Amino acid sequence: MGKRKLIGVITALPESIHAKRVLNGIFAQCEKYDYNVAVFAPMINVSSKNTEYLKGELNIYELPNFDMLDAVIVDVISINADNVTYVTDQIIGRLKSECDKPVISLNVPLSDYPVAQNSDSPIFKEIVDHVIDGHNVRDVLFLTGQKGYNIAEERADAFRRYMGEKGIAVSEDSIIYGDFWYSSGTKLADDIIAGKIHKPEAVICASDHMAIGFVNRIVKLGIKVPEDIIVTGFEATQESILNNLTITSFESNASQSAADAVDMIRNQIEPEAEIIPYSIGEKGHIHCAISCGCMSDTTNLVKEFREAFYNIYPDYEKEDFYVNADIGQLMEGYILEIFSGSTTPQECLENIYMMTYMNKPYKNFYLCLNKNWLDTEQVIESGYPDRMKIVVHTAQELNTGFFKDNEAIEFDTSIMLPQLWEDTAEPSVFYFSTVHFMEKTYGYAVLHRFMSESPTVNLVYRNWLRFVNMSLEMVQAKNKLMMLSVRDEMTGAYNRRGMKMKIDEMVSNAEKDDLLYVFVIDMDGLKYINDTFGHNDGDLGIKTVYMAASAIMTPDEICVRAGGDEFYVFGVGKIDEQTLEKDSEVFTQKLKQLNENLDKPYVITASIGYAYSSVENLHINNVINTADERMYRNKIERKKQRI
Repeated sequence: MGKRKLIGVITALPESIHAKRVLNGIFAQCEKYDYNVAVFAPMINVSSKNTEYLKGELNIYELPNFDMLDAVIVDVISINADNVTYVTDQIIGRLKSECDKPVISLNVPLSDYPVAQNSDSPIFKEIVDHVIDGHNVRDVLFLTGQKGYNIAEERADAFRRYMGEKGIAVSEDSIIYGDFWYSSGTKLADDIIAGKIHKPEAVICASDHMAIGFVNRIVKLGIKVPEDIIVTGFEATQESILNNLTITSFESNASQSAADAVDMIRNQIEPEAEIIPYSIGEKGHIHCAISCGCMSDTTNLVKEFREAFYNIYPDYEKEDFYVNADIGQLMEGYILEIFSGSTTPQECLENIYMMTYMNKPYKNFYLCLNKNWLDTEQVIESGYPDRMKIVVHTAQELNTGFFKDNEAIEFDTSIMLPQLWEDTAEPSVFYFSTVHFMEKTYGYAVLHRFMSESPTVNLVYRNWLRFVNMSLEMVQAKNKLMMLSVRDEMTGAYNRRGMKMKIDEMVSNAEKDDLLYVFVIDMDGLKYINDTFGHNDGDLGIKTVYMAASAIMTPDEICVRAGGDEFYVFGVGKIDEQTLEKDSEVFTQKLKQLNENLDKPYVITASIGYAYSSVENLHINNVINTADERMYRNKIERKKQRI
């Protein structure tokens, strides 16, 4: 096990501006303290209306083994979005029953766990100062969230307090309650135009979404921004800076709270260790834009624009083309088509391996799937099986890894990822995300990055994972159809089409001095059983013979149902006649054993013969005919013995 402490983080939609700030605060302190971080997060908002897809995403919360972590930080705001409480209840239930490590909640109480709370109230002083002093206005409306909701009330109280410090009384009519969403801003604009609410000099919104809704609606209705009304938002989201009329906004204190949570953990797990203060720098929280009339923060504008830019014709000659790919590169690279075009499971995994470069920079990417992920009958909707296997691994630095089935690494799910415990050159973050199609879970993906190099994930990774999800679902369906086309439905043995495909594969992989050998097995007395006891019993006889045939098979051999009651067992390798004779006896003994367990008024028997040939100048029909002749001699001899 590695020497570094491992801090688990439970959040949601890690590409969101809130989650990014939380993670940046955590990463900044963990890098100072030489801690690793494991992030467990659905790549979707927990309030999504796509309930089947959401269920698959939320399954990632069943993965953390708290015994393996040194502490846990819970980003309550992200897992309680739009007051969705059942996710929080699920996590509290797991923590209470399974976790005896330190747990810190961010900003909002979580059961009785300690809270790292760095209030956003001081930022509203910065907002009020900017609006009142910077723009010389006094008549201000404050649009906040749901009445009674602690964050909405905290922000409203901060507005009242700092307006009071300016000597401006705030009436209750000046506090407008909404829901933090666009619709609240739209409604306020409509109410002002309708005369239900007086037109103020400025509107301060407690979220960017409300500010965007208000600005877009009020401008459409003929009021000019900022000439007639100054507007500000809160959270400094990408949407605010990319709106048609850019929104002046202020960053929250989420990163500071997150950094404080790491410091609280350090005091518990390393009480003698130094606490190194976290600082956001001297730039403050404001990002000016058109909506308040100030000169725009062009640095922030360019940064957000580049992140959102959809480049249809990317510059392949750029030195950083393959680092931090944008959404345009993902979509115009036809990744989904490449993934979906995979015809076999192995080709699908190879394509995933080849296309992982879209997620640079990274140190490692791991695709961990259920051992039986191709089995359509074994559907997992909650939790993960006891054993998983890494089927794809890519390492950016060495440009190495694997995707072939014989290289897959099987491990106990309880350790989450074997490489989580390996020593690395510097502190790392591991992002765990569910791999699923709708509510059906295939496994999970892990993206490993060093904290020193752009450790947060983005829109590209989320959609790349969606493509992976869809490709696994499609190749599973293709594999099922393929298996139905090459397998006998009743027994599961290969049919003649499957026989040709598998023998070609076996011979192509054979060495020059290998032999191809075949057992021909024919059930005795099928007509008698069908006529006397019915076709269900006849089918039972056929399946029992197949079970006995399977008993003499090695993993490299195949069984073929060649006809109604006839089977072939094929193999390639170094073998002698004595071994083939022994296998024939094993088959007969196994069939006898199976009869004893059936307790039927008849005995299921079968005749067996074998033959072999060099793989060079092979004539498969000649080998089968020779084995068939020996089988019939065996049948006649046994019939004579019975008589």
